[in-house]
Amino acid sequence: MANYIRGVRGATICEANSEASILAAAETLLREIVAANDIRPEDVASVLFTVTPDLDAAFPAKAARRLGWVDTALMDAQEMAVPGAPERCIRVLLHWNTTKAQSEIRHVYLGEARRLRPDLNGEPPQPLRTGGEVR
Repeated sequence: MANYIRGVRGATICEANSEASILAAAETLLREIVAANDIRPEDVASVLFTVTPDLDAAFPAKAARRLGWVDTALMDAQEMAVPGAPERCIRVLLHWNTTKAQSEIRHVYLGEARRLRPDLNGEPPQPLRTGGEVR
C-alpha cells in the first residue's frame, strides 16, 4: 500500500492569553488529533500552528515538544485579524505520512472552535461573510 502525506486540521479555543492556557489547549488538541487518527508521532512530517493576534503569551509548538516531538518540524504563525473570527483560537495543520485515504482522515475541532467547520458536525456549511457581503 502506498504512503501519502495527508493534512490533518484542527482548532481549539484558549481560556486565556497565558502560557499555561495556550500550552494546555495545544496539547489537548494534539492528543485528540493523534487519538482520532491513530497517528504515530514518528510519522508526523511537520506541524503548523497558528494563533489569533490576541494570543502572544507562548508558542503552541512548545506543547508538541513537551509531548516528545523533538524530531518533528514545527512552526508557529499569527492568523490574520478577520472581523468576526473567533478570539483566542489555536489552529493546527499536521502533515502526516500514512497509508490512509483522504476520506479516512478525521479533523478535530474542539469546543467553540467547532463553529469553524460546521460541515464536520453534520451541519450545512455557513456562507462566508466579509464586509457585510455573503460570498
